[in-house]
Amino acid sequence: MINGLPTHTVFLSLGTNLGDRRVHLKQAIEQIGLRMGAISSVSSVYETSPWGFESPHPFLNMAVKVRTRLNPFQILYISQAIERELGRMEKSSGVYQDRIIDIDLIMYDQLELDTPQLKLPHPLYKERDFVMRPLSEIL
Repeated sequence: MINGLPTHTVFLSLGTNLGDRRVHLKQAIEQIGLRMGAISSVSSVYETSPWGFESPHPFLNMAVKVRTRLNPFQILYISQAIERELGRMEKSSGVYQDRIIDIDLIMYDQLELDTPQLKLPHPLYKERDFVMRPLSEIL
């Protein structure tokens, strides 16, 4: 509970492979804490090869656990706003590319959701080592 109100547990995956990657992760975490809720766990940072496309730029990936009063669609909206504010121009739509920051909502409590805007848990997270390794630290 936060201030007597029920909270939800959210797991986010963060990735970046352009610019000052550690700064991008730090800025994203700061904004998540300010706008989504209390960060209760942060994984180690892993350097990984790009997944689903070729690039000479390796990624830094990590996972974050957040306690929030927000609903999953609010979390999605805020994460996309943070991405834009940190310099991400567009979300991948089946074609992956280099990016300044990527914030994916992996799980929201035990909720299963399948809408055009949001699928929970994230449908590909178990297939992605760059998500599973950091996530396993904070589950």
